Amino acid sequence: MVERSAAGTRLTPYRAVLRSRLDAQRSYRLSFASDLFGAFLLGLAEFGEVWVIFGSGRVIGGLDLNAALLLFGLSNTGFALAQVLFGHLDQLPTLIRLGTLDTYHLRPQPLLLQLITGDIALRRFARAIVSIAVLIIGLFRNDIDWSPSSVLILTMALFSAIALFGGLFVCAAGCQFYLIDGSELTNSFTYGGMFAATQPASVFPTPLRLLFGFAIPVAFTAYLPTIAVLGLPGPAFLPAWLAWLTPIAALWVWLIALGMWRLGTRHYQGGGG
Repeated sequence: MVERSAAGTRLTPYRAVLRSRLDAQRSYRLSFASDLFGAFLLGLAEFGEVWVIFGSGRVIGGLDLNAALLLFGLSNTGFALAQVLFGHLDQLPTLIRLGTLDTYHLRPQPLLLQLITGDIALRRFARAIVSIAVLIIGLFRNDIDWSPSSVLILTMALFSAIALFGGLFVCAAGCQFYLIDGSELTNSFTYGGMFAATQPASVFPTPLRLLFGFAIPVAFTAYLPTIAVLGLPGPAFLPAWLAWLTPIAALWVWLIALGMWRLGTRHYQGGGG
C-alpha cells in the first residue's frame, strides 16, 4: 500500500502537466476542431495513396488491396499512436535554441520523462481513428486463420509498432542535441520510416530491405506480421517467421534510442542565455 502511494505521488506532477495541456487545447474549441479536421484529412490523404495504388486490382510485392489495407492499418495505427505519445519531442530543437530546456533540468524528474509527459496533441487522435478504421476493415476483408498464433502476432505487432516508432522519435530527439537545426534529417528516419512501413518490403532493393528490415526495422511493424497471418512467403532476408521477433526489433530500437539520448544529454552544455 505504501509503495503504491509513493508511486502515485511520483506521477502526480506528470498528471498535472498533462491535464493542463489537455484543458488548454480544449478551451479554444474552434481551433481545436479545425486541428482535428486537418489531422483527419491528413489520415484520409495517406489512405488515398494506398487506394490509388492498389485499388485497380494490382498486386504489388505479393500483396493485393485487402492485404494492403491490413499493412496500412497496422503501420499507421502504430505510428499515429506513437506520435500522440512521443511526437511532441519534435519540439526539442526549439527548446534548445530558446534555452527553455534548461528549466527542465531544474526539476527533480528525469528529463526524457518530463518531455514525453510535457504535452500531448489531441488532434493526432483523428489520424489514429482513420488508421484504426482501415485496420478493422483489413482484418475483416482478409481470409485470416484466427488461431491463437495469429491473434498473438497481430497483438504483438500493434504494441511493438507503437514502441518501435516511439523509440525512433526518442532517437531523433537525441540527435538534436548535436544537430540543433537538423530536424529535417531526423524526420527522414521517423516519418520516412513510417512511409517505408506502409510499403511491401518485398519491392525494395536489397540495400533498402536490409536498412528497413534490420537497421531501422520498420518492416517488423506491419509487413512481416501481415505476411505471417496471411500465410504469404517473405522475400530474401525477410522470411515470415521473423514476425515473432517484433518485440526484439522494438527493443533494439529503444537500445539505440536511449544510447543516443544519453550521448545527447551529456553533450548538451546549456542554452547560454
